[in-house]
Amino acid sequence: MGKSAIRQALETLHPVSEKDWEVIEPLFAQSPFKRKEHLVRVGEVEKYLYFIERGVLRSYVLRQESEVTLEFSFEGTLFSSYDSFLQQSPSLVNVEAITTGSLWRISYDDLQTIYAKTQAGNILGRLAAESLYLEKSARELGLLTKSAGERYLELFDDQPILIQQIPLKFIASYIGISPQALSRIRKRIS
Repeated sequence: MGKSAIRQALETLHPVSEKDWEVIEPLFAQSPFKRKEHLVRVGEVEKYLYFIERGVLRSYVLRQESEVTLEFSFEGTLFSSYDSFLQQSPSLVNVEAITTGSLWRISYDDLQTIYAKTQAGNILGRLAAESLYLEKSARELGLLTKSAGERYLELFDDQPILIQQIPLKFIASYIGISPQALSRIRKRIS
């Protein structure tokens, strides 16, 4: 996959000239991660924006001694504790690897360099932020308007192979139901 995948992902938002890519490309560093490794914990400042090359990450919070999964991120996508990253303030969520994998990361300061030194940087930043907002908005709306079965099928349709690597307890908390209720949905669907 490599850095060319980062460029392809960016270019789905906006074209990146060779001159801009010469600034952007060296600012991404590759970093492997292990299953159950935390990239950031509540209270730590998120220093990086990640492009997932391989693997699955999730963000979660603790609520009354249980974990509530807020988001999954899969190969070929950008991810971080975004509020913490943007504000350089303590994270309100944990970011954990569900699988072993690899990512490319860029620091907050290096992202500011891209904004300052490239023509495409600010446009890419705005479009990426809009995309993240729309994803979060769709998730919130789905929690309010769709049944648990519909939310499960939507996740399954989006990532049929990768979802098999996610423990059912994380999927259940993500769609807002108990693991037992998810088991009943899965039996009914199959």
